[in-house]
Amino acid sequence: MPKHWLSLLVVLLGLSFGHTAKADRLRDLVDVVGARDNQLIGYGVVVGLNGTGDDVSAPFAMQSLKALLTRLGVQVSSKQLRLKNVAAVVITANIPAFSRPGQKLDIVVSSIGNASSLRGGVLLQAPMRGADRRVYAVAQGPLLIGGFSASGASGSSSKTGITTTGRIPGGALIEREIKSDYAKRGVLTLSLRSPDFQTAQRIADAVNKELGKGTATPLDGGAVRVKPPKKLRGKPVKLLAQIGDVEVTPASVARVVINERTGTIVAGGDVRLSPVAISQGGITINIKEKPRVSQPQPLAEGETKVVTETDIETAEQTPPALTYIEGAASLADVAQALSVFGVSPRELASILQALRSAGALRAEVIVQ
Repeated sequence: MPKHWLSLLVVLLGLSFGHTAKADRLRDLVDVVGARDNQLIGYGVVVGLNGTGDDVSAPFAMQSLKALLTRLGVQVSSKQLRLKNVAAVVITANIPAFSRPGQKLDIVVSSIGNASSLRGGVLLQAPMRGADRRVYAVAQGPLLIGGFSASGASGSSSKTGITTTGRIPGGALIEREIKSDYAKRGVLTLSLRSPDFQTAQRIADAVNKELGKGTATPLDGGAVRVKPPKKLRGKPVKLLAQIGDVEVTPASVARVVINERTGTIVAGGDVRLSPVAISQGGITINIKEKPRVSQPQPLAEGETKVVTETDIETAEQTPPALTYIEGAASLADVAQALSVFGVSPRELASILQALRSAGALRAEVIVQ
């Protein structure tokens, strides 16, 4: 592994070595309690598939199609239906706060039967409901599928991506507005996207500096209450617009996130490393199997068989000498100190966890 791997990781994180953290706008750090998205879900039918829809083993697709045709004035029996071009689907979407009737939503359509692909399909009109079971949007339109699949008569097939899930940009029309009560009794509550006591206090101080002392009060590490001054009472929109551009420097969190499945390591914040000695090594085991034919001698009793010959090789990697690493005061120094090992991301994840257990790495380590 290249020695500059960790340094490249630090650059990707956008950290400026030797400089203080950059201030962010308040609107990028908080959400307004009461002004939130809501989830919608619906059930529908996709038609127009090229023989890749549900079959007779998915009865709900047949029932839905029969009910749809009945509403359209067409009387058919279940025996007359062929479902190769039809698929039953579930539709999901998020409706943003302050949405009005007539606006459009992007929706996700997912097969719930045994359809092999939704490519080329069209979603027929389907209502979308909220948690209160009331209809808030109606979905319809042609699907966009990111993957593809192909198969031959001999059974060979090729598939890339997911073909049973698609999107319809602007595929749902909002029919009912969801009221947002974000200014109860004229008081606003700002919810921090990354809760931290120091950040909450800095937000309150910045708002008080902008609007006057006593305007903002931190409730805890995750929320700040804002009571508008006299000139802005009854004007929550103007108040939020004014404090949205207030600059706040968020507190830096020392944290290392490790995803062992993909070998991804992301480090951020004020990571520190105490003086420590590290040795990295391991054992490699190679198992090789070769098929061999065992055949009896001429005129001898027995039968010809294929047997497997197994060869096991064990090699112990010579670990490097115990390496002493001096204390590192910044993430750049940590990256430079650990890069001397030239290990893979997965091995580096093990080293970081061991450093945290030994108390040498002063950061929160999260393993996913």
